[in-house]
Amino acid sequence: MTTRERHTSAFAVAIALSAAMAGSCREETHAQPRVIVVGFDGMDPVRCTQMMDRGELPNLARMRANNGFRPLATTVPPQSPVAWATFINGTDPGGHGVFDFVHRDPARQCAPYYSAAETISSEDGWAIGDYVIPLPFWPFNHQAPQTKLLRGGTAFWDYLDEAGVPVRLYDIPANYPPSPSHHGHTCCLSGMGVPDLLGTLGGKYQLFSEKALLAREEPGGGGMRRPLVFRENRATGELTGPANVYHRNAPSATIPFTIFRHPEKSTARIDIQERSIVLNEGEWSAWQQLDFVLEMPGLLPDVHLSGICRFYLQAVHPMLSVYVTPINIDPSDPGEQRISEPAEFVTEISEALGLFYTAGFQEDHKALSNRVFSDAEYKRQADYVLGERLDLMDYAMEEYRDGLLFFYFSSTDLQAHLFWWDSDDKHPIRDPAAAKQYNDVITDLYRRMDDVVGRVVERFGDDATILVMSDHGFANFSRQFNLNTWLRDEGHVRPENCRSLLDPSKGTMVDWGRTKAYGLGLNGLYVNLQGREAQGIVKAEEREALMTELEDELLAIRDPVTGRPVVKTVYRREDVYHGPYVEAAPDLIVGYHRDYRASWATTLGDLTDEALADNDSAWSGDHCIAADEVPGVLFSNRPILRDEPSLLDLAPTVLDLFAVPAPEAMAGGSVFEKVSG
Repeated sequence: MTTRERHTSAFAVAIALSAAMAGSCREETHAQPRVIVVGFDGMDPVRCTQMMDRGELPNLARMRANNGFRPLATTVPPQSPVAWATFINGTDPGGHGVFDFVHRDPARQCAPYYSAAETISSEDGWAIGDYVIPLPFWPFNHQAPQTKLLRGGTAFWDYLDEAGVPVRLYDIPANYPPSPSHHGHTCCLSGMGVPDLLGTLGGKYQLFSEKALLAREEPGGGGMRRPLVFRENRATGELTGPANVYHRNAPSATIPFTIFRHPEKSTARIDIQERSIVLNEGEWSAWQQLDFVLEMPGLLPDVHLSGICRFYLQAVHPMLSVYVTPINIDPSDPGEQRISEPAEFVTEISEALGLFYTAGFQEDHKALSNRVFSDAEYKRQADYVLGERLDLMDYAMEEYRDGLLFFYFSSTDLQAHLFWWDSDDKHPIRDPAAAKQYNDVITDLYRRMDDVVGRVVERFGDDATILVMSDHGFANFSRQFNLNTWLRDEGHVRPENCRSLLDPSKGTMVDWGRTKAYGLGLNGLYVNLQGREAQGIVKAEEREALMTELEDELLAIRDPVTGRPVVKTVYRREDVYHGPYVEAAPDLIVGYHRDYRASWATTLGDLTDEALADNDSAWSGDHCIAADEVPGVLFSNRPILRDEPSLLDLAPTVLDLFAVPAPEAMAGGSVFEKVSG
């Protein structure tokens, strides 16, 4: 089938599905049991237990008192996309093929890519000057690149869909683009993994400031800074939008705006696309709809993409700065950006709630890490995200009738990454008082999540099975370990002065002809295997001995500052993974002790002078360590009979509650059944 035929076929199928499923997300049925799963990303069992013991989580404590609480074993490694894919499929990573945030292409010698989705450009088109127009163009294909979900296997709700069970999924991670509903019973709003309108996975804010001397991308990623020059209290700027994918050079669409600063008061006005936004210093705007135009050649109509953003007037005098959120896909007009299944599900939600964040990462942690936000500003922005999520939860409960309802909260993860600090040890960036103050933010957040559970139980508890779960727990992150630097120091990466595996601008590049192993991502360690890696040198018969050597050396590492061991467990993929994707996994998975984690530099192949260094980022909490250090939580309003449940058990548990048989690929079982022996 040609690319043109694929596009035409996909369009026809989409139209047919839309017609068949129009309004299906609002149909009322009453023939199925009720099962509600609330996912609190990163909720930690130790903190929950401490707070329940102090009487601070009464609703979760009532579940515990009814034998409805267990720590929940997580995945190897305990990374969110890996863990949520396991929740979705009921298999370990060998069954779904997601092993890290970052995967590598061995045919291109460790070229990295995002593990859960990829964007593929059209192969067909006709050239008009500097433009390449995909076939067919209008109205079949407004956007040439097509995004593909890389998570393999079968989602558990597909079996419910086939059995006629209504399924409603709100902000489900690791499911972008949303998998199709083949039988019309599943409605899904995608969460973690949805990019902003610029195609950035983590979202890219824009900061316009008089302090900025030159336009630049943030060194740590996640944002861009643009200078403002005022003349008589007036300055102009341009919002950067999506790239014009039809142009050979892919120039970004832009929208001009003007800022008028009050000469005396701490107030400013932003004029953009025929509207005026007046803000006081420290004030956020409402969501603003923006029309980005991708110019087309000749008589072809221009392509319009609708995005949304919010403006934050950070300061007015003496130097004005205004922060703009990442440009989110407009939920009221997503166009060809498929972020829900069916496509109209997100617009139905927007009709009820108005505009809201659609990007997968909504709390702008990069703005805090890059010192654009203060701690207080990040908390305020993150609380706004939580407020939107609570409104969406109210909507979900109001619309829910029967079948499965899944709802996801990111706050317990993305606030914890920036505010978690549960010891008296020196914090990476805060003094002891501030470290305690912001650690208490997490305690308050857990209380709010307990209130959410209470509302769900009050409304549905008498006739619904309710599961409250998290994908992993949390730990302090105080010391960072550069795996590739260590490999260089041990002679496994060459040359001796190597500075990068991927980026020539960082200094001396790796010599693959003398390199036996390398790290990529947060936990992965790969053998430079002959016949697999493009420039592999390790023979197949040498692989086992090299892995044993690496494992022994990693477990022997001691931190010269603390004297503590750095690595707790080294997992071999053959021992922990099963299924069709095992061969794509890292050869070894490094599980760190608490307080340690892979360094920021090593994840994408950069090497530093020393293998171990202090974490110097606001990102002070983490979980990408040994799996048994950070289990998640499982609560239920029914007694849990399985003594040591894991994420592998949740998919078969939900299927069993609807009397739908679990497939053989699912290794777990119902948490409401006692495991014999």
